[in-house]
Amino acid sequence: MKLLKLLPILVLVCCMVGCNPPAGELVGAVKDSQFQEAHPYGMVFIRKGSFLMGPNSQSAVFSQDDNNIMATVHAFWMDESEITNNEYRQFVNWVRDSIAYRYLIEEMGEDSEYALQSEYEVDEDVMPRINWKSKIPWEDRFVPDDPTAEALSPMFYAEGRGALRTTMLHYDYSWMNIDEVKKNANRFDITTGTYPEGATVRVDTFWVENGAILSKTIERPLREPKDAVTNTIISVYPDTMVWSRDFQFSYNDPLLHGYFWMPGYAEYPVVGVTWEQANAFCHWRTSFLKDVGGMMTNAYRLPTEAEWEYAARGGTDTPYYFEGSPKDYTNDGFWNNLFGADTTVINSHVIYANNSKNRTQEPTKMKANPFGLKNMLGNVMEYCSDWYAEDAYSQMQDGAVDPKGPATGEEHVVRGGYYVDDAANLRSAARGKTQHDAWLNTDPQNPKSIWWYSDIKGVGFRVVCEVPEGVSAN
Repeated sequence: MKLLKLLPILVLVCCMVGCNPPAGELVGAVKDSQFQEAHPYGMVFIRKGSFLMGPNSQSAVFSQDDNNIMATVHAFWMDESEITNNEYRQFVNWVRDSIAYRYLIEEMGEDSEYALQSEYEVDEDVMPRINWKSKIPWEDRFVPDDPTAEALSPMFYAEGRGALRTTMLHYDYSWMNIDEVKKNANRFDITTGTYPEGATVRVDTFWVENGAILSKTIERPLREPKDAVTNTIISVYPDTMVWSRDFQFSYNDPLLHGYFWMPGYAEYPVVGVTWEQANAFCHWRTSFLKDVGGMMTNAYRLPTEAEWEYAARGGTDTPYYFEGSPKDYTNDGFWNNLFGADTTVINSHVIYANNSKNRTQEPTKMKANPFGLKNMLGNVMEYCSDWYAEDAYSQMQDGAVDPKGPATGEEHVVRGGYYVDDAANLRSAARGKTQHDAWLNTDPQNPKSIWWYSDIKGVGFRVVCEVPEGVSAN
């Protein structure tokens, strides 16, 4: 009987010993593996899942092959709606202010209020860090013979008293060229801690000369990881002339002069941005959060084509990510009867030719798809990170996890259709590509065959952030 009473005590002792291993035992570097990632502001959590990527029935207008693949994508965060003018202006303003601070430090000295002072000696070849808490004296640029006016004058026309020189708003950033490092010829030898003799990498280098951004690709020896670092300089101001240049028979002067800056358009999607500018925005957004101590496990970036389509479908298999789909989805059926009653379904969810008033609209006014995302289809097309290839699905393996398009190319994928498109171009599976000298070309030999090109006037973007395995989202 006494032995039976002692058994629970022995079990308890064993459990306590198991929970607290003695010193010197292997317990792992991280005690708490249930790290909970903060909810990125303005983003929606997209759960991991599998879906049939590509057209699920005969394509209505596209000449591309109607093949598809089964794909799986890992969980990720995605912006609820497109990046707005107001959000992109934050990026532009940051670039503008950073340039102004640099001019002020050069003019006023490294010991001025515009530079952060360190307890260590400042390297003469390195510009000191900016003191972002100091106020930029924009109003002083109108004061004659003021040193701050002299410092800021290069940023404005008419000797500092005119409009801002938007062409000088450049964002300079760098990253590791992984594609070069991972080549078999550059395989790192872990036994010797060196790269192969004769290993080289091709990287891009950018610089500004007489106000123009110049670049060239160079090849250099690979001796350590920093040799694979490539840089780029991007002019960040959007092309506001698209409203006039690309709509020559429309009175779009108010949009040309005010769409990007007028408060009334603050929550409208930004347009007139290039794929390169969208990537620069992603890099800035990542750095901006990290600089203020924000917690994140991965960088912001453009979505892959697979991630975008999975998010657009919202867990459904219909062409428009919501209930109801065309009764007759053949080419003739589409052209003879523009989806019939289903057009009313599209009207309530999507901004397109029938309801757009020939311009973008506030994305928050439309209904969200089952994932909680707004305006995945219509309003503006959206950049993906992938290079475009007509046979991209053939290059991807059926059942692939996180499939991605070709490593190089000449055009980038855009998805979703935009405000002057008809319903056929708003399908979740519809694919477009960037080409800045045309937006819609019809083959005169086959008017039902349309190649969907995009100009930056109708292209915006939204951003994603990966969620690593084992990390939960609150």
